[in-house]
Amino acid sequence: MAGLYTGSHGRHDLHDDEHDGGIQTHDEMKKTKICKICGDEIGLKENGEMFVACHVCGFPVCQPCYDYERTEGHQSCPQCHTRYKRHKVAGKDFDGEKEAYTAEEWKERVEKWKTRQEKRGLVTKADDVGNEQDDDDYVLMAEARQPLWRKVPIPSRLISPYRIVIVIRFIILCFFFHFRILTPAYDAFALWLISVICEIWFGVSWILDQFPKWLPINRETYLDRLSLRFEREGEPSRLLPVDFFVSTVDPLKEPPIITANTVLSILAVDYPVEKVCCYVSDDGASMLLFDSLSETAEFGRRWVPFCKKYSIEPRAPEFYFNEKIDYLKDKVQPTFVKDRRAMKREYEEFKVRMNALVSKAQKKPEEGWVMQDGTPWPGNNTRDHPGMIQVYLGSEGALDIEGKELPRLVYVSREKRPGYQHHKKAGAENALIRVSAVLTNAPFILNLDCDHYVNNSKAVREAMCFLMDPQVGKKLCYVQFPQRFDGIDRHDRYANRNVVFFDINMKGLDGIQGPVYVGTGCVFNRQALYGYDPPTSEKRPKMTCDCWPSWCCCCCGGSRKPKSKKKGLKAMLGLGAYSKKKKMMGKQYTRKSSVPAFDLEEIEEGLEGYDELEKSSLMSQKNFEKRFGMSPNFIASTLMEEGGLPEGSNPTSLIKEAIHVISCGYEEKTEWGKELGWIYGSITEDILTGFKMHCRGWRSVYCTPKRPAFKGSAPINLSDRLHQVLRWALGSVEIFLSRHCPLWYGYGGKLKLLERLAYINTIVYPFTSIALLAYCTLPAVCLLTGKFIVPTLNNLASIWFIALFLSIIATGVLELRWSGVSIEDWWRNEQFWVIGGVSAHLFAVFQGLLKVLAGVDTNFTVTTKAADDAEFGELYLFKWTTLLIPPTTLIILNMVGVVAGISGAINNGYGSWGPLFGKLFFAFWVIVHLYPFLKGLMGRQNRTPTIVVLWSILLASIFSLVWVRIDPFLPKQTGPILKQCGVEC
Repeated sequence: MAGLYTGSHGRHDLHDDEHDGGIQTHDEMKKTKICKICGDEIGLKENGEMFVACHVCGFPVCQPCYDYERTEGHQSCPQCHTRYKRHKVAGKDFDGEKEAYTAEEWKERVEKWKTRQEKRGLVTKADDVGNEQDDDDYVLMAEARQPLWRKVPIPSRLISPYRIVIVIRFIILCFFFHFRILTPAYDAFALWLISVICEIWFGVSWILDQFPKWLPINRETYLDRLSLRFEREGEPSRLLPVDFFVSTVDPLKEPPIITANTVLSILAVDYPVEKVCCYVSDDGASMLLFDSLSETAEFGRRWVPFCKKYSIEPRAPEFYFNEKIDYLKDKVQPTFVKDRRAMKREYEEFKVRMNALVSKAQKKPEEGWVMQDGTPWPGNNTRDHPGMIQVYLGSEGALDIEGKELPRLVYVSREKRPGYQHHKKAGAENALIRVSAVLTNAPFILNLDCDHYVNNSKAVREAMCFLMDPQVGKKLCYVQFPQRFDGIDRHDRYANRNVVFFDINMKGLDGIQGPVYVGTGCVFNRQALYGYDPPTSEKRPKMTCDCWPSWCCCCCGGSRKPKSKKKGLKAMLGLGAYSKKKKMMGKQYTRKSSVPAFDLEEIEEGLEGYDELEKSSLMSQKNFEKRFGMSPNFIASTLMEEGGLPEGSNPTSLIKEAIHVISCGYEEKTEWGKELGWIYGSITEDILTGFKMHCRGWRSVYCTPKRPAFKGSAPINLSDRLHQVLRWALGSVEIFLSRHCPLWYGYGGKLKLLERLAYINTIVYPFTSIALLAYCTLPAVCLLTGKFIVPTLNNLASIWFIALFLSIIATGVLELRWSGVSIEDWWRNEQFWVIGGVSAHLFAVFQGLLKVLAGVDTNFTVTTKAADDAEFGELYLFKWTTLLIPPTTLIILNMVGVVAGISGAINNGYGSWGPLFGKLFFAFWVIVHLYPFLKGLMGRQNRTPTIVVLWSILLASIFSLVWVRIDPFLPKQTGPILKQCGVEC
């Protein structure tokens, strides 16, 4: 191996070829080719011939990349997509069955390579004397060439039975519906019809939820290889920069101490400091947050070096000091205890200062807030204020207490004026995209909610293993991490952890086209946010030959036309990458490559010699401005695929431009929120944003490191949890009623079928609440009326019922086996599916219909973030909300039904007990699923608020009286009652 790969952009070192003074012969140089995947030399086989991976098109690929493609990739040529065949090498089959080599195997391979070099006269044996230590370097470089990550498929013994049971369950479901539809219960036809409609809807929902989990996978990263490849000793780090986005709205509802911990965990992240910048979006223009960030920056000067010196985890001080573990484990430096004690004392003083700021902010002065320098705070009117930017720390700001550089921290509050639509969180995130592009322009963006701190300091490196991968990195729109939470009780009464979604559904999507974007803990490719399509593989070049004159192009299907001079001029200008257009959703977009930023006027001036057709194939300055807005600096930044700022940038002018791009009118008549950035049209902008990217053909990756990357706080009391679920469901309803509905949007794109099913499931699940409410009411009706939704069962029908019940159990058990989710978490998820379905989801459907069809908007209340030191202090906190009425009514109805059913069976004798068991099972199913709701309703004092009891009893009584008075389930007599006389006439 003549050159070992050390970067994703074709850098390689010659090692012995240079150091030993070896010079390649002319024949060898003629044979040398560069691998189109990793940029290294392809090299020769043992018989001296050039290694050729594909014998169809001859696409140049080196042997290690061929190895990787055979084992972990698509097993086919990247150019012509012909399946790779095994190579015969020295009488043995070579098919790259090994993904990685041990140190001993690599040493053996290096020795073979040295032997070949000696035969070629490039290395002498004398050169190797005393250089045994170089072998370790060769092993390290060989290790660096290995893939940065790999897929870990679910073992066949776990996934194969799971898939078989899914198919069996689908078949049983078809026979079950055949029986239910063809055998109506005529004595309770209305009940039967409602139940069948509900069951069909449940069946469709199950298909939408189940089949996207057909191909679940796990992924494993290799951080040591990332360091070996991009952080070589004695050289500057070649890891790409990352911009962090933290969004907040109201610091009184989202405590500043929580936001401060998130910011501190970002500043202390294990990544080169010059490649990290943290942007905090204050969408409430609060001086409290402004002052708290100033305090946070000052404390960070002490906190960051402490974290890095002792490699502590997590690097959010509140959660680090509250950990109930042995903090001395694995610590060997004697000064650690002393420094930790001092740092804890400083953090407590920092909290006191933050509390003083919060206390001061409780009451706003009549003349408005005044800053420390005596000037009025520009954001005194939160709905009418200019854009504000403040830069803390960084190379030009304060250094840490050891004199070392810190990551830059930037406070951003976008301009707001009456009469403008600001689009809430999505608009704030888009403002951060533009500000960061002007000030730092990192190629990757990591966005976090203010209450989600960095729990794993190496989380960014985990994402870089995918995004900087030379094979798949350019095609990834984002790397999504699972959400994990602190402060939830062990039993997780209201399924706050959402483990089933994050550990089952998301892993299933990762095996298709990638997980959905969940709003936080996500590392984006900035180019994907700009609305560009992913890069496509180069087309296979046409075969040509010299056996016919130049005017004949029929031989071998080739052509011998010389290249146009104008094309050559384009190549010299570096504009060739802009000449190709791509169609997406009926619009034209240009695909760009990694080229430096050009002045737009110079681009126009360089095209005078081209005809109109060629001019139209390039994006003009006018088209740039129509798409991105009127900012030359920002437009220039979009042309730089690997980020960075133009040479000679003036910091003062950049700040002025940054203020311009966050003005409230900047997005007018542009594609922001339509095709660029976070997409508008729903309060769940995360689903829309990821959906648009997948429609363009981008892929995403789900990264689940052993130590959770990020952790956040969840609303653990019942009322806040229901309001959170209400917001999510309302956003899904909005998407369902918009032009971006996955049922009909994006069929001209590159969205895969199973991925589309998953997106359809994310926007139709709230409508399941209607069927669920009806189905939970049916048991009480059946018990009160003595009727049932199923007629008398025969043996065959009983088999279908039992088979369906067993298949449901088997699917759940096998799903838990391959995912590792506990049965308790699965059961909590099932319970809350019913609780949320008959309350929050139901309200979301009606509110969504009112908002979209009638224009009646509903205000979104920010979920309160817990800042109370008492463990689970909010678990029993009760807050009145109308969402509590439907499930409370259902519990009372079913309990009344159970009492009425048992009383009727006692009065009617032994024969009535058989039919009663099915109805009782049905009712108990509802009560058991609603039990956590009933427990939460009682609160800490085990008493339910009077208003809830009164409303629920009132509704249950009205329903019972209507049943007694109308009794719609009994046949009505319209004439005289005729009875058989008993005499055969």
